[in-house]
Amino acid sequence: MAPHGESTLASRPAPVPRAGDGEAGAPVTHQVRTEEDLLAVRHAVRAATVEAGFGIVDQTRVVTAASELARNAYVHGGGGTLTVQQVRGPAGRGLRLTVKDDGPGIADLDTALTDGFTTGSGLGHGLGGARRLMDEFTVHTGAGQGTVVIATRWTVR
Repeated sequence: MAPHGESTLASRPAPVPRAGDGEAGAPVTHQVRTEEDLLAVRHAVRAATVEAGFGIVDQTRVVTAASELARNAYVHGGGGTLTVQQVRGPAGRGLRLTVKDDGPGIADLDTALTDGFTTGSGLGHGLGGARRLMDEFTVHTGAGQGTVVIATRWTVR
């Protein structure tokens, strides 16, 4: 069982940045405070995936992950923000999602990432499902510190 405190998890290896690699676009931050904001986030992320050059399958993966993460921030974190930024790496272009909330934090991150785990009436695929849909996935959480999830998907893997 993971201790309550700052936790960090990462999935698939990230492309290694080189000198000259960097941010491809200015970040755009969206508020996640209402049900309407959740819909607006989905539309904004879909537009960003198209602009970044993702195919339809990867567009759907990124939008689904963004939707799950934004909903978690809204439901469990009392609201927050989702920032979308196009990035560049040696393997190509990507899209980075940063979701922040000021909620209570995640007491047991390992359990929260387990399929089937839910604290509500959902299916329990939110956090773990979002991690599987993205190439890079990091969670920072702590008691009373809220949660920050940074997830990136690359156009070329």
